[in-house]
Amino acid sequence: MTDLSDLIAPLVALRHDIHAHPELGFAEHRTAARIADALRAAGLEVATGIGGTGLVGVLRAGDSPRKVGLRADMDALPFDEQTGLPYASTHPGCFHGCGHDGHVAMLIGAAQYLAGALRDGTAGFDGTIHFIFQPAEEGQGGARAMIEDGLFERFPCDRVYALHNWPALPAGTIATRAGAIMGAADKFRITLRGRGGHAAVPHETNDSLLAAASLVQQLNSIIGRNVPATANAVLSITEIHGGNAHNVIPAEVMVGGTVRTFDPVVQDRIEQRMRQILSGIEAGFEVSAELDYDRYYPATINHADAAEDALAIAATIGTALRAPEPAATSEDFAFMLHACPGAYIWLGQGRGDNPPPLHNPHYDFNDAVLETGIRLHVALARHWLAPNG
Repeated sequence: MTDLSDLIAPLVALRHDIHAHPELGFAEHRTAARIADALRAAGLEVATGIGGTGLVGVLRAGDSPRKVGLRADMDALPFDEQTGLPYASTHPGCFHGCGHDGHVAMLIGAAQYLAGALRDGTAGFDGTIHFIFQPAEEGQGGARAMIEDGLFERFPCDRVYALHNWPALPAGTIATRAGAIMGAADKFRITLRGRGGHAAVPHETNDSLLAAASLVQQLNSIIGRNVPATANAVLSITEIHGGNAHNVIPAEVMVGGTVRTFDPVVQDRIEQRMRQILSGIEAGFEVSAELDYDRYYPATINHADAAEDALAIAATIGTALRAPEPAATSEDFAFMLHACPGAYIWLGQGRGDNPPPLHNPHYDFNDAVLETGIRLHVALARHWLAPNG
């Protein structure tokens, strides 16, 4: 029978290679090719080019019609790495700062282990496993692209799971919860247009920069004054662009940011108040205001049965934790959970007292949790496809 410990060293090497050669969303050509080669070498059927660079490996045992999906994301982030590691990114401005290289390695490892068990006659499951490798999770909706390209028609799933490393939890701890686990992600860009002019004669202008200053203050009052204290929501201004000379009042200023919510009613209220505030800004400063509001990711909502199963299974592998509250960060696995019952699961990978968080230039996936992640993938598949039904 395949010994899981024999798989770890090659998977670490694979993870480091992918880390050194990161690729952004919908451009994961090398990464997808390496995954496809590894899956085919393990004996899986592989379909590529789903939703762009996405791919699915298929493993069947027995004759049960039941099917389960296991998903890993594979894209990197557009910023520079500062870890100094020997396998650091060789691509300036591109970095696996969210651990998707580790997610890929864990799911490949699960496929290799289960394929080996199938060859040895110890599969432990009856049905079909779809190993889903998804592109473009980082804000570009790769899950939606795969679904629109027929993912669940071609590879139907009765249940689908995804793991994401979580530095805030101790290494090896597995956590999830029923209901909301990750927030809906909205992004907005507000363009204010006035009458620019000389800074020495501001009375001859309609000052869009002054309007932007007032706007930022008012937007930051929405959560505290228009959202119930019992609701979770975040509004952050992250960009202000306008002007390029000390003696010129700019005619145009852009203000941008993000909103994170867990309840569509709260989400609607925030956008409504934003539009009302902009109407007041237009009247008060005699400028025009154009709002581009994009609800690009819905909240990630775990199905209760799938989350409870995951917690029970996690307890047989290591430390299982019912997450007390959702995270305000977002995840496009939400689209898959809209299409299929399932759950999103956090895998702790924290090292030391203050590990670098996700999306930090000093972050690196913790190879010590590869085995835990593989075991969890395997156990989830075997539980749903148990031979006794």
